Amino acid sequence: MLHKTNGIVLRSVKYGESSIVTTIFTSVFGVQTYMVQGVRSTKVKQNRGSFFQPGMLLELVVYQQPQKNMQRIKEFKAAYIYTTLQEDIIKNSISLFSVEVLLRLLPEHAELPQLFDEAYEYFVALDQMPGKQVANFPLFFIIQCSKVLGYDLKDAEPALQPGIGIPFINDEDGKILGILLEVNDYNALAQIKINADARLRLTDWCVSYLQRHTEHMGNLRSLAVLREILH
Repeated sequence: MLHKTNGIVLRSVKYGESSIVTTIFTSVFGVQTYMVQGVRSTKVKQNRGSFFQPGMLLELVVYQQPQKNMQRIKEFKAAYIYTTLQEDIIKNSISLFSVEVLLRLLPEHAELPQLFDEAYEYFVALDQMPGKQVANFPLFFIIQCSKVLGYDLKDAEPALQPGIGIPFINDEDGKILGILLEVNDYNALAQIKINADARLRLTDWCVSYLQRHTEHMGNLRSLAVLREILH
């Protein structure tokens, strides 16, 4: 049966001579794997495989068969066209980090429309916000994902103190985290002044917290690049 859904591309790999297999966070069906045939063909003027780069926002018409692990896409087009994100090295690095966070945190096939809407809005805001105002985005994104998935960092207050196996957050960093936990507006987020060292400490702490409370978080490969870009 055919369905319409929006999607955020999380990962794509080449398959055969002209096809790809792509993992997409959809607004209707959660995380799904799709076969997309012929998008890398040299016979077409435009390589449509570029639509399936990580972080792309798409409108999709898909065949959905619950008993299958891999679905198919009938039609696709850009739901939003980025103007700065793909060319700006800082924004692009933040986008790739955020995509990896979604890949690690999202349970397969679980319908999470609230998180989809927030993630979609996040990528659009990241593209539209001036480059000098996006440094807090990665930390904010982890916090928002944690809230929706039930890992609310407000419940982690005891972990702000030294303990066995728990990273320590000093009082100043704890105050900043408390402010970020209350922010819901990207313009307000841009006004929060955090120095680079504190921002990276808090990002490491949030990642470490999720690694201790989720099964698949693991080590984020994009985190090292993010540290270099935002330091």
